[in-house]
Amino acid sequence: MNSAIVLLFAVAAMLGGYVFYSKFIATKILALDNSIPTPAHTMKDGVDYIPTNKYVLWGHHFTSVAGAAPIIGPAIAVIWGWVPAIIWVVLGTIFMAGVHDMSAIWASMRNRGQSIGSIAGTVMGTRVRSLMMIVIFLLLLMVNAVFGVAIANMMIKTPSAVLPVWGALIVAFIIGQCIYRYKMSLVWVSIIGVTALYGLIYLGPMFPIVLPETFLGLPDNAVWIIILFAYAAIASLLPVWMLLQPRDYINGLQLFVGLILLYAAIFIATPNIVAPAINTALPIGTPSMLPLLFVTIACGAISGFHGLVATGTTSKQIDKEEDVRFVGYFGAMGEGMLALGAILAATAGFATLGDWQAVYQKFGDGSIGAFIDGGATILNAGVGIDMVLSQTMLTVMAALFAGTTMDTGVRLQRYIFQEFGEIYKLPVLNKSVVATLLAVGSCLLLAFGAGGIDGAGGMIIWPLFGTTNQLMAALTLMIVTVILLRKGRPVWYTLGPLSFLLVMTVFALLIQLKTFFNDGNWLLVIMDIIILVATILVTFESLSVLRKEWSIHKGKSNL
Repeated sequence: MNSAIVLLFAVAAMLGGYVFYSKFIATKILALDNSIPTPAHTMKDGVDYIPTNKYVLWGHHFTSVAGAAPIIGPAIAVIWGWVPAIIWVVLGTIFMAGVHDMSAIWASMRNRGQSIGSIAGTVMGTRVRSLMMIVIFLLLLMVNAVFGVAIANMMIKTPSAVLPVWGALIVAFIIGQCIYRYKMSLVWVSIIGVTALYGLIYLGPMFPIVLPETFLGLPDNAVWIIILFAYAAIASLLPVWMLLQPRDYINGLQLFVGLILLYAAIFIATPNIVAPAINTALPIGTPSMLPLLFVTIACGAISGFHGLVATGTTSKQIDKEEDVRFVGYFGAMGEGMLALGAILAATAGFATLGDWQAVYQKFGDGSIGAFIDGGATILNAGVGIDMVLSQTMLTVMAALFAGTTMDTGVRLQRYIFQEFGEIYKLPVLNKSVVATLLAVGSCLLLAFGAGGIDGAGGMIIWPLFGTTNQLMAALTLMIVTVILLRKGRPVWYTLGPLSFLLVMTVFALLIQLKTFFNDGNWLLVIMDIIILVATILVTFESLSVLRKEWSIHKGKSNL
């Protein structure tokens, strides 16, 4: 199959979803109304609550939710074949991810910018809130610890990416000053920022940076992990306009340029997809596609981490309610397009089926390496960019996305500790510095406590990331459904996706529990059981609330 044809149909379907379905959800279900002041205005504080241009905020939301997961997940899931992966990404983006992100922002906006955990307490009671906080904490722990390890590995593997990755911070800081302090035109700031970023990418291969193999007894990847978390701690304490927003915005533009180049290369080179449409010769030990496909590709189809960002930072910066459609739905769609690019790079970026099979020898192979190498091959063939420069560009793209997710993730974990402080009357946790140190400390404890001196402990709990992530998405949709029901609005558009996700995640948790038990992996067995029990309890509590609200709503309808 020609990859250009697949790309054309998939993008057309997603654009149709944005033009028609998102408009329907925005006007008929959520009833977005610009006359209602948003928390960014009513609670403006110059740090977290700031009315923001919708294009800048789209960049923040898009890059914060994207991370490296929409590359890693799809590039692994193609082991079952490219057709199931494409179908799940396209339909998931149109009917689930876009609705999830929009409705999560809307729910938070109408509840004073509260996080999804706090909204759960307001809407469904303190028991649900406490259970959800456990799931949220574990999810953030996984994301931050794993992305720290992933970025460190990328910088070691591709030293040419180090200069542009860290240089992007200076570019972002200057952009923030230009936009907010000097009120410069967003168009010119964007052009200068993107040019500077790609200038750094061009210089990267000329000035590769390699750390010593050991420093104070620590290997180079451990040193990178410590540096990354020190940076993330500082960044999470700065006002969002100073680094987080402009960094996300410029990275969002960079991704769009990168995606346009990759898409253009596919249309010019028109490489054939060499991977099987549906793989009937799976390597031994590959788990069943059902339900694992739906948790392996989380980001890129639908992801619970989006709900944390949507209700954690994005909702506090919405200028007008109608911006929610562009920021939320189009942000999710951007991630779907990235996942689409990852699938095609990991299936059409190989010369032959044999070359592809040599990489995909067992479940978990391929991943980000297949995206970078396959994508670089397509870029080289399509638009003639040198292989090393192409690999640097794609590595920088992945590293910057993972980095922006870390920035937001550590900030969100700080919010969680502060919320724990409010819930359990512990004023010391309300202090930003203390909460940040606890957030970063818990990630480093996992990384080095479970992983030893190389700091790879975050990867140990990675197998549970997909299921926890999808569970979080289902729970977010559950809360939105209850709110919609109380307002007398149709709920099928959130009830359908949440039902599907709940069935798939519980199914996946049970399968994984059996695997972890057979492997004697007791840490994962314990964590799996904790997540499974929390899921069942939250589901029963939620069904009870839904049933009660449904009866009330039905009673009102019959009056």
